[in-house]
Amino acid sequence: MSSSDTAISIRGLSKAYTIRHDGLKRASFREAVVERVKHPFRKANQETFWALSDINMEIQKGEVVGIIGRNGAGKSTLLKVLSRIVEPTRGAADLYGRVGSLLEVGTGFHPELTGRENIYLNGAILGMRRSEIVRQFDAIVEFSGVERFLDTPVKRYSSGMYVRLAFAVAAHLNPEILIVDEVLAVGDAQFQKKCLGKMKEVSEGEGRTVLFVSHNMAAVQNLCQRCVLLMDGRVSRDGTTAEVVPAYMAMASSAAGVRIGERKDRSGSGAVRCTGLRILEASGEEARAIRPNEAFAIEVEVMNFAPVQQVAASIDIDMVEGFRVTTMYSGFLGQTLPLRPGRNVLRCESSGLNIRPDQYSLNVMLAGITEVCDFVLSAMVLEVEESDMLKSGRLPERVHGPMVASYRWSSGVDGAGSGRSPRQAELP
Repeated sequence: MSSSDTAISIRGLSKAYTIRHDGLKRASFREAVVERVKHPFRKANQETFWALSDINMEIQKGEVVGIIGRNGAGKSTLLKVLSRIVEPTRGAADLYGRVGSLLEVGTGFHPELTGRENIYLNGAILGMRRSEIVRQFDAIVEFSGVERFLDTPVKRYSSGMYVRLAFAVAAHLNPEILIVDEVLAVGDAQFQKKCLGKMKEVSEGEGRTVLFVSHNMAAVQNLCQRCVLLMDGRVSRDGTTAEVVPAYMAMASSAAGVRIGERKDRSGSGAVRCTGLRILEASGEEARAIRPNEAFAIEVEVMNFAPVQQVAASIDIDMVEGFRVTTMYSGFLGQTLPLRPGRNVLRCESSGLNIRPDQYSLNVMLAGITEVCDFVLSAMVLEVEESDMLKSGRLPERVHGPMVASYRWSSGVDGAGSGRSPRQAELP
């Protein structure tokens, strides 16, 4: 490839942060000042943390690249460096073309300005002329669905409205490079599908470059031809999505064997943390595995440090390949769960799952009113055992796809249907 085909060139990129450990907690600024006066030469213990270490990568124009890895692997830091939000400690990254970034909720928006004003502000930041912004204005508003609130200051927007408008602006103001973080998870399922379709459109139809960070492997596999797996701030694997995603899922499955309270690879404010998970049978006994179509419950042990008065809780069930089977989210039911300070137990009950016998991965998320408190990817492995799920008196010989439908065949021919499974009619 010639240099003219390169969209992003990263060479020896590293980012370090200094973490202070002085071992003393002070309740006020006054106490901190008094402590400094009393001990002017006391030095705090410091630790250097390398969020990124010697990243080397070339991304060509028109490529759609997934950046994946466990929490704390350095994904968001990499995108912030590429978006020029933070400066690298060492190395360099060259980006050839306009960059549209969608990182944390609110990045790039002025809270006191209206939605309309922020559209023009973001266009100006990207170096666009007013006439170019005007041409795209209606498409941005239509895509975002916030027309009624266009002249309302964005500080009054919900997180979902913020994301819808931010993505619409980033995608429609003609950036040559589009950088999108996991922030899309804030939007509803319909809007996420709309965003994925738009990213595919700008990459395939318009030849733009897309960097996409997500924990949703189904979305990554649907959108990206290439994946980069980060581990502890380094590139662990870089290759086709078909090669890299299974390696990541195998790594995540091994992490699920560690007690959830001891897991370090988690994100969120930490005000509330998941410290334990249990699978229960309908009888209330702890279960090693569940069976298809049989009732079960999942108990989530929670420590409330803040304290937070209530949370929304969510459990994702993913296939080993990364495809999402279902999400059991209290918000879908309009529920928030009250908490008391200290230890709490949350319980999610299900009448059964129509899924094939296999191993599945559980992700756990706890969210307060304004923030995600705790998110753990592959928090536990869920085993689904073989059983007579079709009530046919036999174990199924094979199941196509992750879901098992409840069904019955019949024929209009008199006397048809012996109840035997014809061997000569085996499916391929």
